[in-house]
Amino acid sequence: MSVEHVARWALVGIAIVGLAAGGVASFAGRPELAKLCWTLATIPVIVGLAIAIVRDFVAGRLGVDAIALISMSAALALGQPLAGAVVALMYAGGNVLEEIAVARAEGSLRALVDRAPRVAHHRIGERVEDTPVEQVEVGNLLIVKAGEVVPVDGNVISQSATIDESALTGEPIPVAKTKGGRVFSGTLNAGATFEISAAALAGDSTYAGIVKLVTAAQTAKAPFVRLADRYALFFLPFTCLIAFGAWLISGDIIRSLAVFVAATPCPLILAAPVAFIAGVAHSAGRGILVKGGGPLEALARGHTVLFDKTGTLTVGGARLLSIESAPGEDPDEVLKLGASLEQASHHVLASAIVQAAIERGLALNMPNQVKEEMGAGLQGLVGKQRVRAGSRDMIFAGRQIPEWARRADRRAEWRSALVVFVGVEGRPIGALLLADEIRADTPRAIRSLRDAGVKRIMMVTGDRAAAAQAIGAALDLDAVLSDCIPSDKVEAVRVEKQFHPTIMVGDGINDAPALASADVGIAMGARGASASSEAADVVILTDRIDRVGEAILIAKRARQIAVQSIVAGMGLSTLAMLAATMGWLAPVPAAIVQEVIDVAVILNALRALNLVRGGLRRGLGVATERELQLGHVELLRSLERLRSIADALDDAKEDEAAAMVVEANAVVQGQIVTHERDDEGNVYPELSKILRENHGLSAMSRAHREIQHVARLLGRAAADLSTQKIDRYLIHDAQRLIITLETLVRIHSAQEDDIYSAVGAQ
Repeated sequence: MSVEHVARWALVGIAIVGLAAGGVASFAGRPELAKLCWTLATIPVIVGLAIAIVRDFVAGRLGVDAIALISMSAALALGQPLAGAVVALMYAGGNVLEEIAVARAEGSLRALVDRAPRVAHHRIGERVEDTPVEQVEVGNLLIVKAGEVVPVDGNVISQSATIDESALTGEPIPVAKTKGGRVFSGTLNAGATFEISAAALAGDSTYAGIVKLVTAAQTAKAPFVRLADRYALFFLPFTCLIAFGAWLISGDIIRSLAVFVAATPCPLILAAPVAFIAGVAHSAGRGILVKGGGPLEALARGHTVLFDKTGTLTVGGARLLSIESAPGEDPDEVLKLGASLEQASHHVLASAIVQAAIERGLALNMPNQVKEEMGAGLQGLVGKQRVRAGSRDMIFAGRQIPEWARRADRRAEWRSALVVFVGVEGRPIGALLLADEIRADTPRAIRSLRDAGVKRIMMVTGDRAAAAQAIGAALDLDAVLSDCIPSDKVEAVRVEKQFHPTIMVGDGINDAPALASADVGIAMGARGASASSEAADVVILTDRIDRVGEAILIAKRARQIAVQSIVAGMGLSTLAMLAATMGWLAPVPAAIVQEVIDVAVILNALRALNLVRGGLRRGLGVATERELQLGHVELLRSLERLRSIADALDDAKEDEAAAMVVEANAVVQGQIVTHERDDEGNVYPELSKILRENHGLSAMSRAHREIQHVARLLGRAAADLSTQKIDRYLIHDAQRLIITLETLVRIHSAQEDDIYSAVGAQ
C-alpha cells in the first residue's frame, strides 16, 4: 500500500471527523469549538494540496488544484471554516473517488497478473512434488490437474488434453490437443488431468511474457491529459475574473468565496485520467494491451497505418492452397500419401501438409524406410507403396513434363506458392500447392480501420514485389512497399510521420525498430514476449488482426468521452459560479453542487469501460460461427473436386468427359445446391435478426439465386449428354459452367465467412 494511498484516505478521514465534530459542537451550542473543529479539518488538506501544487509547479505543471487551495484558504481567512471543511471533504473525497474509479478500471489488467501460475506438479518417477514454477526446468514432466492453469509452455505427453485458451486468445471455446501438441502457460485445463513435458522455463514461457507486458502497462499521463492542464491555465484566471466581478457587483467578499468553492475541484483533473484508464482496461478485456494512457491517446489520433505482411496480414506460415491431381487421380489420395510420407520429415512444409490432411479427416499411415534428399524431397514406403514427395526434378527425373504438371507450376507462380509433387511407384500422381495466405480476418480488419477513420493504409514487407502487390491489390491498400529490410521500414515510418500521426503493426523481430519509431507501435503478440512486443506501445494478445481497428475505436471513444466530460464539467461549473455571483449559492451549497458535478463527470468517464457496438443487436455465438465455417470446409472439398474435373475435361475422351460432367452435376446438386438452400432457409433468417441493416444480406441472397441458376444450367447440360450423342461443344459449355460455379461459390463462401466471424465475435 503506497504512502500516497494512505495519505488520501487519511485526509478524507480527518475531514469527515472534523466536519462531524464541528457539527456536534454547533448543535451543542459551542460555535467557537465548532469553528475550531472545522478549521482543523481543513488545514491538513490545505497543506497536502499545497505540497502537491509546488511539486507540480516544479515539474512544469499548473492545474486547477490551485482553485481548491484558494477557496479553502479564503474560507478560513474570511471566517467561513464550515465552507472550508466542506470543500476539504469534497476535494479529498474526489481524489479517493478517482482512485476507486482507477482501481475498477485497472481490474482487467490486474486479473491477468493475478492468475499467473506459481506452483507446478513435478512428476519424478512415481511420486509427484509441488515445485515453485521458477524452479521448473526444460524436460521436466509436469501434471496439470483439471481446472488448473498450465504453469509453463510444454508439449502434451498424454493422449489428449482439452485447453481453454481464452486468457491468451480471447476465444471461449476449448481447444483439443493431441499427443505432442503444444500448450502454453496461462491457459486453463478444461478437461481431465494430463501430463506435459516442459518446453521452456517459467520466465521464458508465454504467460510470463504477457505478465511482463502488463507490468509495463502503466497508466501514465497521456498527452491529452496535459491538454486538460492547458485548459486549466485558462480556467484558473477565468474563475478569478468571475470571483472579482462578483465582489464588484455585490461588494460582498463571501460571494467571491462562493464562486471559488463552486469551481473546486474542477472536473478537468478527474475526467481525462479516468476516461483513458477506463479505455486501457477495456482494451485489456478485449485482448489488447495498451501500455498506458499516452499510447491510447495517440491511437485516437491515428491517420496512417503501416502493416508488415508475413504473420500480420498473412498467417505467417505455409498453408495448403490446392491439390493439383493428375488425370484420373483422386486429390484426397494425393494428399493422404504425401502427408503420410511427410510425417517423417522436419522440413518447414512438412507440418503444413500433415496438418492439412488431418483437418480433412484423412487417415494417415506411418512411413517406413524413409530417405530424405536434402533440398529435393524424400521417399519411403507407405503401406506397400513406394511414395516420393519433393521437387519437380526429383519426381519427373528428366522425363517430359505433362501438361497437368506445367499447369500446377503456372498456378503456383501466379499465387506465389511452393509446389510439392507426389509420385507413387515412379508414377507422378499430383502436386500440392502451399503458400503463406491472407488471414481470414484481414479483409474485415482493413474495413474496420476505414470505418474507424484511418485515412491511409500501407504494407511494408521484405517479400518480393509480385507477391506483395498481389496481396496489396486483394486488400485494396493505399500503398505497398516491397523488398524492405528493417531500416527501410523505419524510413517508411519516419516519412509518414512527417505528415500525419502514424501507427505501425508488425509481429517479427525485424519489425521492432519500426514499431519503436512510430507514434504508436502495435505488435501481434499472441505468442507472448518478443522483441516486437517489447518495442511496441500496444500488444494484441489474441491472434486476430481485426483487434487493431477495435483498439482505435476504443481509443477514439475514450478520447471523445474525456472531451465530453471536460466540456460538460466546465460548463456546469461555470453555471454554478454564475449562480454564486448572483447570490443564489452560498459557499457550503456551492461546494455540494460542485461535488455532484465531479461525481457525474467520473461516472461519465467510466463509460469508456464499455464500447457501444453499432450495427448488431446480439451475437451469433462462437459455437454457431465455428459450425457454419466447418460447413464451408466440407464445401471446399467439393469445390476442389469440381476444379479437378474442369481441368481433366481439357484432355478427356468424349465418353470419359460425359461421365465427368455427370459426376460434377451430382456434386453440385447433392452438396453445393443443398448447402446454399440450407443457408437461405435456415441461416439467413437468423442473421437477419442480428444485423440491423440487411442490404448486404439481400445481396448475398442474390448470390444464392445465381448459384442455383448456374447449377440448373449444368443439370440441363448433364441431362443432354446422357440422352443424345455426345457433343464436344456441349462438353465445353459444361466445363465453363463448372468453372463459373466453382469460382462463384468460393467467393460467396469467403464473404459468408466474413459475416459469420463479424457477428460471431460479438
